[in-house]
Amino acid sequence: MAAGGADKFSVLLPTYNERENLPLVVWLLARTFRESGNNFEIIIIDDGSPDGTQEIAEQLEKIYGSDKIVMREIISVLFSSGTAYIHGMKHATGNFIVIMDADLSHHVSLYFIKQKEGNFDIVSGTRYKGNGGVYGWDLKRKLISRGANFITQVLLRPGASDLTGSFRLYRKEVLQKLMEKCVSKGYVFQMEMIVRARQLGYTIGEVPISFVDRVYGESKLGGNEIVSFLKGLLTLFATT
Repeated sequence: MAAGGADKFSVLLPTYNERENLPLVVWLLARTFRESGNNFEIIIIDDGSPDGTQEIAEQLEKIYGSDKIVMREIISVLFSSGTAYIHGMKHATGNFIVIMDADLSHHVSLYFIKQKEGNFDIVSGTRYKGNGGVYGWDLKRKLISRGANFITQVLLRPGASDLTGSFRLYRKEVLQKLMEKCVSKGYVFQMEMIVRARQLGYTIGEVPISFVDRVYGESKLGGNEIVSFLKGLLTLFATT
């Protein structure tokens, strides 16, 4: 997307207890977009964080302007990536949507360059292709991630190398259509999005990324999420 073009990128950033990470990830995003000349907005969707994340978001809105930083709170016992993205899309004004975590695990990279090269409907970050990789994880976490992707590849054959990552770019209308089709919650949601995209014939480009473990805070991945992932995987296998 060339500078001065009509394209606009809306970044959906779900947060929960990310007050340490939020200023840095917003600064990195703003710098990347401004250096490339692309129009953007960052929509922070907070799940009632008790650590002051919302106050930080409000300060960032004053610093960068309300046209660049949009704070939206969502409090739900069913809060997940899916519900956060649905909530965030209601306020997105861009024709491209970037989804990512706020924990600095994801380096801010120029996904829109890849999109332009292949005119893809979706551009997904991959840790398991090219020079992609994972840094800072212990052996258990690596085995869980690799195992989840391997089982998914065998059962669903989705045609993409990284199904559980959450750093992607979508055409807005494509993301809206996929949201209507997806029924999963939690970590399996990202996997279902790619599976449904292939079913609907959308084109997917992949960008190798270096995934670095979070700088501040604790991972939200636990035993319940792993069990939910396996249940969701089997449901997808039975229904696709």
